[in-house]
Amino acid sequence: MQLIDKILQVARTDITILLQGESGVGKDVAARTIHGLSRRSNKNLVIVNCGAIPEGIIESELFGHEKGSFTGAHESRQGYFEKADGGTIFLDEIGDTPKNVQVKLLRILESGEFYRVGSSQVRTTDVRIIAATNRDLWKDVQKGDFREDLYYRLETVNIKIPPLRERQDDIIPIFLKFVKEFAAKYDSVFQGFEDDARELLVSYRWPGNIRELRNVAEQLVVLERSQFITRHILSKYLKGRQHLGSPDNLPMIYTGEHHTDDPLYNRDRELVYRALIELRKEISDMKQLMGTFIYSSLGERGQHRALPVAGSNYPDDQPHRSHDRDYGMPIGMNSPEEDEVEQEFDEQEENPLLNGDKIPSIEDAEKYLIKKALDKYEGNRRKASEALGMSERTLYRKLDQYGLV
Repeated sequence: MQLIDKILQVARTDITILLQGESGVGKDVAARTIHGLSRRSNKNLVIVNCGAIPEGIIESELFGHEKGSFTGAHESRQGYFEKADGGTIFLDEIGDTPKNVQVKLLRILESGEFYRVGSSQVRTTDVRIIAATNRDLWKDVQKGDFREDLYYRLETVNIKIPPLRERQDDIIPIFLKFVKEFAAKYDSVFQGFEDDARELLVSYRWPGNIRELRNVAEQLVVLERSQFITRHILSKYLKGRQHLGSPDNLPMIYTGEHHTDDPLYNRDRELVYRALIELRKEISDMKQLMGTFIYSSLGERGQHRALPVAGSNYPDDQPHRSHDRDYGMPIGMNSPEEDEVEQEFDEQEENPLLNGDKIPSIEDAEKYLIKKALDKYEGNRRKASEALGMSERTLYRKLDQYGLV
């Protein structure tokens, strides 16, 4: 209710708004609602995902360009701010904008003035700006990645949208709204779900927030049409960690008779359990990723290392000396290529991330993998980013963050 009240308070004004929240919480929905309730509702709402626009063209996309201002500029073009004149512009992932663009955003916030790329003519626009981010912009300011003056200008009104796991009362109504929409779209019938399925729907953590909830609703309507949804059916579509255990063999958390009579104690203990389970899963995923990376870096060159067979009668210091038919090398004696592989494995075994019971931090593991990827591809950042499963822009940011530039 506080979120709705705040939106109602600011919607009728032209004040700049910064929406903050995790990915998928519905920041775009909040922006559409604010525009729909504003005095500009009969004008354009232009939605811009700043993180999806390449750095080289984002200035042209936002402010437009003149004919011949750069290669490929065959004609003059309006930018998003001109198209939104009189209405609202929603700048999603504002934290991903480059520094040179941040300066121009600050000017347009203060005076409404801007220049097209390749033009010396000052233009003006009358827009209401709503920005959004899933990052802590103040930390970006402290690191020098985001302009402090622009931060203060954007944060005139800061609306924080909580994740779905903190709004459990909203889960069922939102889910039923999605189900109704998809049932009409696909001409399907949703028969409802049993109490256990309803309980799982509410207790699930929804790491993907409303975006994930919408996806699950659509899958159930399409793939389980006319079926009464049980807990077993629903659990197949929940990809993240589950409140009552999950298919990745994580420990279960029980409710009901195992709790004390103190509701605050129950809630706090449940939050601690969930945090521990998430930590264990993240560490498991990171170890698996590191193992896959090391194996692939050796396997692509066709290199393998024989492992000792359990129950072998040959002592380690007296290897069995029969001859290999293919290479003519006695078994137990390494070729130069095998010595190279063993040395590489020894170096990996000395790595503190792979030794003992010490748990590496996510940052240390990420830094290590980035180094290995760059070494593997001889500094080629495009190939390294593809191997790591991240965008090239994110890799550049990580290199700067960890001082690897």
